[in-house]
Amino acid sequence: MPLHLQRIEWMPSPPLVPDDGPIDLGHLKRMTLGDEGLEREVLAMFSAQSARLIGTLAALPAEARELAHTLKGSARAIGAFAVADAADALESALANGEDPTEALAELTDAVTRARTSIDAQLRRS
Repeated sequence: MPLHLQRIEWMPSPPLVPDDGPIDLGHLKRMTLGDEGLEREVLAMFSAQSARLIGTLAALPAEARELAHTLKGSARAIGAFAVADAADALESALANGEDPTEALAELTDAVTRARTSIDAQLRRS
């Protein structure tokens, strides 16, 4: 009996951990109880607040640690966990008397990615 082989086109596997980008949209939906209007409102508020805080943090004022802490909490609330982690790293560097330059650069990059994602999300809605 002849063996019949058939070529199968495989689909790529989905990632093991979903990558929603810089904002965890599932977390945001839970925090806003599924209210899309509220989602848009908090995203816009976070975008404005994070831009303002990054601008202030660039000068590393005396209250930089408190500002990083504020940004960390706001980021966690909307699901911007990379921003929250970067803000935590800056807060820790400042608390430990370490050079905050790298932590600030990472935070700035994380905020930029989050704001780009938020802008795209707001344009779609």
